[in-house]
Amino acid sequence: MTVLLGCIADDFTGATDLANNLVRAGMRVVQTIGVPAGPLAAEVDAVVVALKSRTIAPADAVAQSLAALRWLQAEGARQIYFKYCSTFDSTPEGNIGPVTEALMDALATDFTIATPAFPDNKRTVFKGYLFAGEVLLNESGMQNHPLTPMTDANLVRVLQTQTRRKVGLIDHAVVARGAQAIEERIAQLKAEGIGIAIVDAVSNDDLLRLGPALAQMPLVTAGSGVAIGLPSNFGIAPSSAASALPAASGLQAVVSGSCSLATNRQAQHFIASGRPALAIDPLRIAAGVDVVAEALAWAAPLVESGPVLVYSTAESGAVKSVQGRLGAPEAGAMVERTIAAIARGLVAHGVRQLVVAGGETSGACVQALGIAQMQIGPQIDPGVPWCHASAAAAGGEGLHIALKSGNFGTDDFFAKAFTVP
Repeated sequence: MTVLLGCIADDFTGATDLANNLVRAGMRVVQTIGVPAGPLAAEVDAVVVALKSRTIAPADAVAQSLAALRWLQAEGARQIYFKYCSTFDSTPEGNIGPVTEALMDALATDFTIATPAFPDNKRTVFKGYLFAGEVLLNESGMQNHPLTPMTDANLVRVLQTQTRRKVGLIDHAVVARGAQAIEERIAQLKAEGIGIAIVDAVSNDDLLRLGPALAQMPLVTAGSGVAIGLPSNFGIAPSSAASALPAASGLQAVVSGSCSLATNRQAQHFIASGRPALAIDPLRIAAGVDVVAEALAWAAPLVESGPVLVYSTAESGAVKSVQGRLGAPEAGAMVERTIAAIARGLVAHGVRQLVVAGGETSGACVQALGIAQMQIGPQIDPGVPWCHASAAAAGGEGLHIALKSGNFGTDDFFAKAFTVP
């Protein structure tokens, strides 16, 4: 088996976001949780290796990404795709720049592109500036992100602080003229000593024009949007067969650790619809209360009648208050561990359709559930598909799971998810 496209994602929701777009474009995709210990058995066109490397130390992110690269190369991957968030969020030290540089060095390539554009989710890049909906990224709420606050929307400037290579721009006027113009601009940038170019894209048409220009590029770095234009480079066309999953059954639940504006709206919509929801208080966890046992006892009778929500989602002011008392890293890790333990208990109780909101939370939950890989299925909302996995916590039974980035999904996402076949 030869993998056509080998992908490395810096968090678990981002991995499913990318896999979702590849499946929609016709590729058969498996997502692995971490770097597999051995060869892949499934017949697929693309593999997405999901890491939890977005907010760890840059050296650790580089080491994990290079390990993923070596495994993908052993699987015969023809092209490598490094996937980060459509909000380009990172710490001032990385990890987008350091990982990109390390992958370029390992692949002996002197040029790659970078663009988090994902128009289906209202993430667009124009003149090198990233927009979230109608506003610049730093006015979208991302400036208040508890782990990776984004206070600058100029991606050339942001990325340049993270890399030794010169960063340039392929602007919209070039992209609008198509693949040949993009290739000519790439040649010009390379001649100027540019190693990485931010690429403008304000529509899916822009991404489809970009795709052919990347056909021979050893490394592509991007959000998930660029993925819609790559499968055709391998002669693959969209097909509903690529997203087929076993039929869903069993109890339904949502767990959420995201504090994004979108997830806050989704939690409030779920509550306003009259469905049962339980808020987790980080201060009670810190005080030693067995919040996991409380949550599972609360959910047990209710989940028999329909989906329940357990969430730690809160407004940014409340989050900062908790961080001030407990410390940001410990507060986040403590909540992640708690939500993951609740997810494991819910699955042990019989939940077989589980929605998880939040990138860091998804990583903790997938690991706690004992999931090694997932088959990617149909889209619920842009960037969020249902997946099917064998989970140790499910006692060998199949589990349908959706890993939702905090910023993704319509307001009714938590209820709507369970209506998607």
